[in-house]
Amino acid sequence: MYSAVRRNKINSALIILLFLGIVGGLGWLASSIYQSPGIVIAVVGFAIVYALIQYFMAGKQAVSMSGAVQIGPNDNPRLYRVVENLAITTGMPMPEVYIVQDPAPNAFATGRDPEHAIVAATTGLLDIMTDAELEGVMAHELGHVRNYDIRVSMIVYGLTVAVGMIADMLMRMAFFGRNNSNNNPAVMIFGLVAMLVAPLVASMVQLAVSRQREYLADATGALTTRHPEALASALHKLSEYGRPLQKQQSSMAHLWIADPLKPGMMQRLFATHPPIPDRIRRLLDMGGKM
Repeated sequence: MYSAVRRNKINSALIILLFLGIVGGLGWLASSIYQSPGIVIAVVGFAIVYALIQYFMAGKQAVSMSGAVQIGPNDNPRLYRVVENLAITTGMPMPEVYIVQDPAPNAFATGRDPEHAIVAATTGLLDIMTDAELEGVMAHELGHVRNYDIRVSMIVYGLTVAVGMIADMLMRMAFFGRNNSNNNPAVMIFGLVAMLVAPLVASMVQLAVSRQREYLADATGALTTRHPEALASALHKLSEYGRPLQKQQSSMAHLWIADPLKPGMMQRLFATHPPIPDRIRRLLDMGGKM
């Protein structure tokens, strides 16, 4: 169990290092051709500032986009009590609890740290889950907060923006440059390749980070409840009864415990979540080792 948590943390760190390597490589190319490292500094600095703004605003944005409504202990005692018990068990401050009026079973968590946490569940989730399964789902969501997944996601998002901006700069340089180096056919070809490939690679790395964090949250939730089979059962129900959310927002798809978007070829290719059968298999394997 503990080895799975450690392995997922190491994998996520390696992915972010790879991401930094991609940004650094594009930055080195742009600075070499323009002979001005200040351009790269300005682009990356802007991306970091943008990511920080999103980092502080992500929680309220997610609540607004999902249409969630905050509840107290008397509005839905069952959900509130489960979250409260988990908060006490993990030593976390009590997060804000929200309900989304949607028949699609799903849940999400957001917040830059445990002191600013938000957890939400749909009415569809509450309808089909047993108490043990609901506890497993909420433990998974609180695991995202405890593991500072939003912080990691925002860092990677900022790096994605940096890659896109640097690749766009290379494209403009290839077509509209005026100095000799920009008119070099090799530079133009490399610029075109960078424009097409770098943002795609960056997006794939971003999705890889999201998938790793899902595995880690599953492991953290199972460790919290000491009942990985309950979360595995909940995931099985999500795969059996899952449906797209009424309010689909691709920008917050990675926050939900199950993919909330309408399935399709491109959506499967760029899925923000690992396959549910793989997650169930890992949880059952963890249960056998606990």
